[in-house]
Amino acid sequence: MTVRRDFQEPARCRPDLVIGRDEPIGAAREQLASGGSVLLHGPAGIGKSTVLRALAAEYAGAARTVLRCSATESESHLPFLALADLLGLVLDQVSGRLPAAQRTALESALTGRGESSLQRDGLALRLAVLSALRALAAEGTVLIVADDLQWLDPASSELLGFAARRLGDTPVQLLCAVRTEGQEYDRHLSASPPDTVAVRLNPLSRNQVSALLDHRGYAGLTRSTVREIHRTSGGNPLFALELGRALAENPTPPRPGEPLPVPTSLRALVLSRLDMLSVEARRTLLVASAGARPTPALLRSAGRENAEAECAQAAELGLLATDLDDSSPTVRFAHPLISAALYAEAPAHERRGAHAALSTAASDPIERARHLALATTGTDPCVADRLAEAAAQARDRGAPSVAAQLSLLAARHTPADGRPGADERRLQAAEDAITAGEVDLARDIAREVLTRATVPADRVRAWIIVIDTAGHTMTEVDAVFPQALADAGDDPRLLALVHYQLAWRALIVEGDFTEAREAAAHAAELAERGGDRRTELLALAFQAQAETLMGHPAAPVTIKRALKEPQDPKVACHHNGAGSARFRWLVMGDQLGEARATVTALLREVRRRGSVESEVHFLRGLAETELRAGHCGRALDLARESLRLARDSGIGETASAMLTSLAEASGGDVDRALALAREAVEHAEEDGDQMYLSRALGALGYAQLVAGDPAGTVRSLRRVRELEHGLGITDPARGRWQGDLAEALVRIGEVAEARDVIDVTREHALRLGRESVLAVLDRAEALVRAAEGDRDAALAQLTSAQDRLAKLGYCLEEARAAFAQASLRGRRPDRAVGLGAGTGTGAPAAHRADSTPYEEATRLFRRCRAVPWLRQVDAALAAPEPEPAAAAAALGGPEGQDGPDGLEGLASMERQVAALVIQGATNREIAARLFISVKTVEATLTRVYRKLGIRSRVDIVRLAAGRRAK
Repeated sequence: MTVRRDFQEPARCRPDLVIGRDEPIGAAREQLASGGSVLLHGPAGIGKSTVLRALAAEYAGAARTVLRCSATESESHLPFLALADLLGLVLDQVSGRLPAAQRTALESALTGRGESSLQRDGLALRLAVLSALRALAAEGTVLIVADDLQWLDPASSELLGFAARRLGDTPVQLLCAVRTEGQEYDRHLSASPPDTVAVRLNPLSRNQVSALLDHRGYAGLTRSTVREIHRTSGGNPLFALELGRALAENPTPPRPGEPLPVPTSLRALVLSRLDMLSVEARRTLLVASAGARPTPALLRSAGRENAEAECAQAAELGLLATDLDDSSPTVRFAHPLISAALYAEAPAHERRGAHAALSTAASDPIERARHLALATTGTDPCVADRLAEAAAQARDRGAPSVAAQLSLLAARHTPADGRPGADERRLQAAEDAITAGEVDLARDIAREVLTRATVPADRVRAWIIVIDTAGHTMTEVDAVFPQALADAGDDPRLLALVHYQLAWRALIVEGDFTEAREAAAHAAELAERGGDRRTELLALAFQAQAETLMGHPAAPVTIKRALKEPQDPKVACHHNGAGSARFRWLVMGDQLGEARATVTALLREVRRRGSVESEVHFLRGLAETELRAGHCGRALDLARESLRLARDSGIGETASAMLTSLAEASGGDVDRALALAREAVEHAEEDGDQMYLSRALGALGYAQLVAGDPAGTVRSLRRVRELEHGLGITDPARGRWQGDLAEALVRIGEVAEARDVIDVTREHALRLGRESVLAVLDRAEALVRAAEGDRDAALAQLTSAQDRLAKLGYCLEEARAAFAQASLRGRRPDRAVGLGAGTGTGAPAAHRADSTPYEEATRLFRRCRAVPWLRQVDAALAAPEPEPAAAAAALGGPEGQDGPDGLEGLASMERQVAALVIQGATNREIAARLFISVKTVEATLTRVYRKLGIRSRVDIVRLAAGRRAK
């Protein structure tokens, strides 16, 4: 019999739909699957019941009997209520199996008949519960699901604990949830089976809160609003959803400086103890909630003379944190929502009074200005000017988000005839918001300005903000460009702004580097004529980067023009500025040390300025540099940091996913690399971004190569070749995919196409002096030669390529060359082709001579922390090892020599394949051992059959056996 009480959960409770709980659900699943018990715990609203229902729905089908109870606070005084919920429906089923005394005690407790009680027949009742569970378990696993253990009536709690501690190997599992604020779950754990695992549910991250809000239908919230919801809710899913619902129902969103609308339900939940405070203590807490970093000293300066005593009173009630000490004097609320609810609960005039007091008490000028604004109603030019000055200070401190909020407050207090005008201050706020990564806020501000602005400069500036916030989805703002050009009129300064954006459009939407370069050059000319040095520098930097990628001979000259004084400090470290163009030139020109120093300095400066988009960009740049240098672990850390920041801000997600894919494939998880690359390809295709589509496909092709899918690599990289040809990109150092394509082509047997790729790429690399590209091409060409049977020439070329890559500092590519050599040589040391020759790796020649080829490749990959490549070495070592000398002798001659009787025509590769056939290797094993494709093995065997006058693999073995007999 299976008893399931209200257990058919809606789809939203499925484990795969529980947002942000993969880790705790995974731990609970593992425990339940092994037959153990689970205790979920965490604060109110953290999602315990949701996870409990999801797990119960998943595991209920595996249990013979499912018993459930869900206690409530209002019913916790009723004895044996939880026990009745658990065993009421199965009483008839088990009562006949219990001894008379136990049966009487249990029936009395569950039905309320008779005089039996826990106090009177305590032992009999305890044993009855234990016996009942054992009786049910005799028919199959019993799953007990109990929610809100903190409200369990004491009698039921004691009985359940007694039985749980004595179940032993009986197949009874408990899945329970209890509300806790700290470690008090221990007492509940002690009343659980000994094998119970406690799983704590922690607050959600900002991205998880965003996903939760989207999932529940609150997808229209801006990123800045979601960030505020996450901060106010403390990552509590229930609080976040309630705040999101209140915002969705509020037709007027809160203005800068105003609190989030806290719904009455949450106010009642977190402020239930507020009435126990004195009136003065409540006023002190209001001032604390209005401050950014309140301290007892600040509260006293704001007129709260008894701040310490009143804060102590609030701490005793659980409203404030209790860890206040001299080393950390800040007054902290026990939860951010308490502060928000307290502030929202206060009347408007009391809030203004708190801000007025803080406007004179705060020591920081930015804080004083903010409080002055929130204490003032209506327009006031003096207040507006002070706010604008404070915004400039925040900007200089590297706090653009604060600057944006202050500029919006300044605009609110600016009179209609003020100079600067309110719209100009709003546009400054929008530009600060872009710097801070709050692109949706910036777009909303610009759209609002466009509804009423008539000044051409303001309108063009607003259009540019709209275009900037589109990022790589520029097709969505195509209609903006004609309007922006119309508003610009014949003003060269305004036209320069629009034509600079047209250059980006030509690159991203049209995929035309030539048109993009010409538009950037025109923008630079217009900006110079209009005296706009900032736009001129940006346009020159764009032109330089385009020329670099095109392999245009004018690139060095343009870079010098972009770096010429006078410089604009904001442009110098901008991700589209001259510093970025110089970095790209250095990294493509194999100057990795200088490139690293350049991008590190740029990253440091943009972090100081608080420029999120530039930080994402330069994190990628530094990750790329470390990846080129073969520092795979460092590159992976930087790439993941870039991706986290990109996803948090919504800026550069496609580019960061692409770069992280490359780093994962080199030093992390290949499956994740494939997923990220496909995500980047999908996003680039959706955005119509041809430039990043080619980069994303390049990352996908590389990940497929590392994953052992050369056919997939060929498909992806052939598309890259077509895209770059259409874009006009000729510099092979841009994506460095050509060597991978050639290698993959060799693996699938398309040797002629591989050689064509190498020859075409070599011509461009020689013209541009790309030494590392040439060395990689040599490695690829060696694989072509090996596939054609010229093993000795291939080994010599691989040795040369490895040495050149080592001298240039491309450690991962050096390791790949060593791996290719190992694949051709086998596991034995081989001094015949200069294995101990100078390598540039820092390893003595004698060391390399004494090492097997695979040991050398392993050492180099381990130095790079190239985990996926190390796995490839392990796979190659697991393949059968041929004995070339014995195999060659069996076929009629010593290794490296042609044998008599018609064997003179066998090439080196053909002899190697034949030798492995004799060893019993399959075609797939031969391909892995010789670093070629199965198709190449098949083609080689066909040639062997033809030359030896035989028809099958069996004939090769027979021929060898016959020669050994002679």
